[in-house]
Amino acid sequence: MVRQSHRGLAMTSYFPSHGDLRYGVAHYELALKYRVSTNWLDGTARLSVLAHEPLDGLDLDFGQFRVVGVTVGGLSARYTHRDGKLRVSLPSTLLAGDTATVEVRYTGSPRPVRSPWGGLGWEELSDGALVAGQPIGAPSWFPCNDRPDDKASYRITVTTASPYQVVANGVLAGKSRSAGTTTWVYEQAEPMASYLASVQVGRYQFTDVGRTRLAHPSRLGTRARHDFGRQDQMMALFTDRFGPYPFATCTVVVADDDLDIPVEAQGMAIFGRNHVDGRRGHERLVAHELAHQWFGNSLTVAAWNDIWLQEGFATYAEWLWSEASGGQTADELAARWRRRLEVLPQDFVLADPGPAVMFDDRVYKRGALTLHALRRTLGDQAFFWHLRDWTTAHRHGNVSTDAFIAHMRRHTALPVGPLLSSWLYDKQLP
Repeated sequence: MVRQSHRGLAMTSYFPSHGDLRYGVAHYELALKYRVSTNWLDGTARLSVLAHEPLDGLDLDFGQFRVVGVTVGGLSARYTHRDGKLRVSLPSTLLAGDTATVEVRYTGSPRPVRSPWGGLGWEELSDGALVAGQPIGAPSWFPCNDRPDDKASYRITVTTASPYQVVANGVLAGKSRSAGTTTWVYEQAEPMASYLASVQVGRYQFTDVGRTRLAHPSRLGTRARHDFGRQDQMMALFTDRFGPYPFATCTVVVADDDLDIPVEAQGMAIFGRNHVDGRRGHERLVAHELAHQWFGNSLTVAAWNDIWLQEGFATYAEWLWSEASGGQTADELAARWRRRLEVLPQDFVLADPGPAVMFDDRVYKRGALTLHALRRTLGDQAFFWHLRDWTTAHRHGNVSTDAFIAHMRRHTALPVGPLLSSWLYDKQLP
């Protein structure tokens, strides 16, 4: 899939084997039974599909499970399942605009999706499980149209042994216990990209810290309450800078395992026990993950080449929190990172860095520097007004670099077009 962007730059899908442009999914209903001791998952996924063009079949991204059966509109459907694709033959042709319910029943041991960054998706912990889906890990646990621009509502039901707690996206809509197991039902009403769907299973204690719900191992309760104790202040700052918090819930999970980096999910962030030291030693990561609720989860990139719109903004939120909480100012942090980037290779275009470097720290920091340059050009009042207007205009939608540039140029007579063009499309630092 190739599209044209600013200055005629051709952009190719970073993950061409993922996603099917011929249809969209409006709603996922996932019913899962998970056995922690054997890492075994029995699932039923119901997808409400909308055809964008005439369809005789559709492709779903799906991992290494045994498919028990597939129905479309209640009728049995033929299918093949290999190489990460579940190809479903429709009993009758869907015309553009037609809808259908596709149900897939499956069973097996969830395995992460292979990627240049290691295994992605469902991950077995020492005593539980987590999901780290960005960018292509969703097929590790449910069949999906794995594109960031195909957002849907979700209902996620998980049944597991009663000693374990389950956290998933959205609002806890129900909880029931029967014969040694507990069933948890979560409703995610706001549209969500498949890579942001998440399930966390562990022996957790729940603690409310302001409007944030913490799920953590009981022995880490004191540390967790302290380390996330200023999240309400972060929420107030980011609400002032970015606009209203976009979701009904705000949840933080502290897994009882070490994690390389925190994990982003919609309405949720997942940290490892190594990120909780009782001294707020990783508070910049707390700010980063909270900012993703605006930039990444509510405003989701339409294509992965525009990842700076998520990671650059979340990195800049770290700088905003630093200056608001008595640390280094954004000016000081920008100057420091500018010096560091100057001595590193300048061999990528920020608006299309390529899959090999899309998660490189240079992308994150150059994205933040782009925003700081824009802030210094516009002034604080106009800059933050623009950001609030940006998040309002695209709330729960998809965004692109072209749209961001157009948004900024539309509302000011200052020469922001050339400034953004140099930061986003020139390899050399401006």
